[in-house]
Formats: sequence, structure tokens, C-alpha cells
Amino acid sequence: MWKFLLPFAAFVALVVLFAFGLNPKRDIHALPSPLIGKPAPEFALTDVLNPSAVVSNTSLKGQVYVVNVWGTWCAECRVEHPALLAIAEQHVVPVIGIDWSIDHGLGERDKAQQWLERLGNPYAQVAFDKEGRTVIDWGVYAAPETFLVDRQGNVIFKHISALTQEVWEKEFLPRIAAAGKGT
Repeated sequence: MWKFLLPFAAFVALVVLFAFGLNPKRDIHALPSPLIGKPAPEFALTDVLNPSAVVSNTSLKGQVYVVNVWGTWCAECRVEHPALLAIAEQHVVPVIGIDWSIDHGLGERDKAQQWLERLGNPYAQVAFDKEGRTVIDWGVYAAPETFLVDRQGNVIFKHISALTQEVWEKEFLPRIAAAGKGT
């Protein structure tokens, strides 16, 4: 009898797994982040626009802020850019950009500078992650990804894919209000 129950139990487990994985109502943006509720990874990277300057999130302690990971090679980042510009104009919280170089910086800084000059700069500061190690520390799967950090320096929300005005209003603004603006 066990030789029939074990395969049946395995079949049922697979059906449940596939049903969850293929559920059309499942939110693909709800990938769990191990950083939620934990301190934001600290970084000190050179500035995209001024390579002799350093961009660091340690200077933002005591404030609520947003970290947006992007790259010039990322098509969705171009889609998201107008929304970031509109969000930055609201001056709700500082938006820090991390330009993710997938080619270890070979020409990426120049491309990022041109991108920001041509499309506009929504960032209070723009860090250049030449080696891609900082985005790994932040647990980034793919650009764009946007994080919200509270006054205590803890990550309180992560959004995967292009940030839109709707997502900003529905997901970010209530959390910013709850966290205390902090600017």
C-alpha cells in the first residue's frame, strides 16, 4: 500500500506547487526580500556625475529615503524614468540612484552621465556600482528595483520592476507617512 501512497502524495504536492506557481492572481512583485525589517546595506560609491565625490547612505540616517537601482542597459529603467522625474519633483523624500554596471564599468559611467543629461536627473545623489557588489548586497534580482528605508535605517519595502505613479501613491506614500517623512 505504501508504494501507491508515496507516488500519490508526491503527485498531490506537485499539483499544489504548480497551482500556486501558475496562479494568475499571484503578485509577481511580491518576491520576498530578506532585507525587509533589517538594516539597509551601507554603501560608499563614487558619484556618477562627479567621480571624485562619494555617495553614501550613512549620511541619510535619521531620514526616510528611497534607493532606486537602475542601469542604462535596462529597458524597464527607461520606462520608469518619467515616473521617477515626477516623483522627484514632489520632494517627498530623497531618491538615491544606484547605477548598476553589468560590464564592470566599461563605458557605463559615460552612458549614465549621457542618460541623465538627456532624460533628466531624478536623483538627489547617483552612485556608480562599477563592480555590481552593492546591488548584490541589496539583494537585487534585476533592474529596476526600488527600496524604501525608514528613519532607523531599516528597509521597509521593496518594489520589483518599473516604479509608476500608481505604485508610488499606493505602496510608497502610505509607508512614508507611517515611517515619518524624516527629511
